[in-house]
This record gives sequence, C-alpha cells and structure tokens, in this order.
Amino acid sequence: MNAKLTWIKPRRPHWLPAALLAAGLAAAAGTARAGDTTAARQLERFSAQAGTPGQAERGRIFFTSRHGGEWSCASCHGNPPASAGKHAGTGKSIAALAPAINPQAFTDTTKVDKWFRRNCKDVVQRECTATEKADVLAYLLNLMR
Repeated sequence: MNAKLTWIKPRRPHWLPAALLAAGLAAAAGTARAGDTTAARQLERFSAQAGTPGQAERGRIFFTSRHGGEWSCASCHGNPPASAGKHAGTGKSIAALAPAINPQAFTDTTKVDKWFRRNCKDVVQRECTATEKADVLAYLLNLMR
C-alpha cells in the first residue's frame, strides 16, 4: 500500500490580519490621545473660552475654598497640591496635581474635561466655569516655580 499522506496545511483565521490591524490602530490612537496637550495649552484653552486670562491668586482661593460644601479641591489634592493626595471619601491615592511635580497632569484633554466635570460637581455642586478652570490651572502652573 503506497498511499501518499497529504498534510493539511493549517490555515490562519481570515479575520486575524484585520483584527491585528484594528488592535494596532486602537493602541496608536490611545497613545496619541494620552499626550495630546500640555497644562499650558489647557490654560490657553480655558482662558480663550473665558475671554480672560487665568489668575493664579483667584485659582488658589478657589482651590482652597469649600464653596459652602463639605470639600474643597485641597481636601483631596492637598494644600499645596505638590505631592500625592488622597480622596477624602474613599481614601484612594491621587497623583500630585502640580504639573511641575507630575508632568503627566493635564496632558489628556478627555481626562481633563472628565475630572474637572466630576470634581467640580463634588466641590461646587455644578460644573466649573471656563474662568474657574483657567484660574485653577494658572495657580497649579505657578506652583514650584
């Protein structure tokens, strides 16, 4: 019996190259978004929206005031916010907010908008105005200079 055995060559799934390409593009897009800006550019953005430059002293006062509520920004981020903070409610560690200490602070526009929205609702029970955001950023950028 001289039967010739033929091996069946395993085929890779037809969707694999497309999936790998999609994963690579998603990773590249996430990387590009994660460092899409700087704290100084965020200050420029909010100052332009406000129609006035951010003022560091007003930002310091806003940051350390309780605004009639239980917390201030400093309750979690520290005063000054030059080292790691801790969430007042959960105890979760929070990275230093001052860009001079934490170069990653304010480098992702999506996260900046998300955290301003969330934290302002906790502290002032509403979204912060562009002027308030510009003032806080001016204060934070002046720390450790």
